[in-house]
Amino acid sequence: MRHNFGAGPCILPQEVFKQAAQAVLDFKDGLSILEISHRTSEFEGVVAEAEKLVKELLNVPSGYSVLFLQGGASLQFAMVPMNLLPEGKTASYLETGVWANKAIKEVSTFGKANIVASSKESNFTFIPKDYSIPEDSAYFHCTSNNTIYGTEMFSLPETNIPVVCDMSSDIMSRVIDVSQYDLIYAGAQKNIGPAGLTVVIVKDEILGKSGRKIPSMLDYKVHIDGGSMYNTPPVFSIYVAMLNLRWLKSKGGVAEIEKENKAKAQALYTEIDRNPLFKGTCAVEDRSRMNVCFVMENPELEKPFLKFAEENGIEGIKGHRSVGGFRASIYNALPITSVHTLVELMQIFAEKNTK
Repeated sequence: MRHNFGAGPCILPQEVFKQAAQAVLDFKDGLSILEISHRTSEFEGVVAEAEKLVKELLNVPSGYSVLFLQGGASLQFAMVPMNLLPEGKTASYLETGVWANKAIKEVSTFGKANIVASSKESNFTFIPKDYSIPEDSAYFHCTSNNTIYGTEMFSLPETNIPVVCDMSSDIMSRVIDVSQYDLIYAGAQKNIGPAGLTVVIVKDEILGKSGRKIPSMLDYKVHIDGGSMYNTPPVFSIYVAMLNLRWLKSKGGVAEIEKENKAKAQALYTEIDRNPLFKGTCAVEDRSRMNVCFVMENPELEKPFLKFAEENGIEGIKGHRSVGGFRASIYNALPITSVHTLVELMQIFAEKNTK
């Protein structure tokens, strides 16, 4: 058996794979989901159900729109300031990792980014907490979970300005209060569905105030008016996301999956802290439940452990190339039995390599 700890595109439930595979062969009346028109009533029903599930699972308040877009979170790095940052104004950003930094770089095309706090000097091993956000900021942007460095934001700073959050790697993994945010965006390929889809949840009243002319494909209002079908949408990705959201609902929703995610993370972090060969890389209070990053006390043992783990069915735990070590991504669909298998292998390896 293989245990997929890959950071993304990542594991999805087996039942979702099976349903999606069947739809590739026969979605309706012998037609594949890959060949049906996105303008058919059948696919309009898919989009409607997917939107309804997002709103239901996250308890999205009225006054917000849910969009299914393309381009990944990376396109959102530019779409956010293009839509929300008036010319001559400043947006405030929290710098907590590579993706936050890339978002900051995109702002310069439209205005100025003010970095209110950063953990860069500590190699992004913690989430900054003691900082203030200028009241004249157009918006405040943060990244809730940092996949490369293994840190996660579990609370927001108090502020009266609009809050924008990149939730690509922890959306749907824990309960959030959507009303605290004005715009949430997330690449789907962690807990929502396959790559190729981006989900945006936006408070309608913050739009249309930038004062600039926005190309139609990059204008949130255009996509809202078009019901996420201004152009041909990523049909298959939306369909698989709908199946996956159905699965999440059948599990009891986000509150129930959060309990499982806490248990998985606790089991793995407990072993990292107990095992003499391993150590965590992040501040304990900021440890991510989605991406568990760790290294070995003796770096010379990292390659042998990786080989040992792979030989025993563990996939995708090699750390990001920029930081090394290990990263075990434990997204919603990964069963706790896979975590137990990894923990057991860590224990066996330690017994063989501890004098």
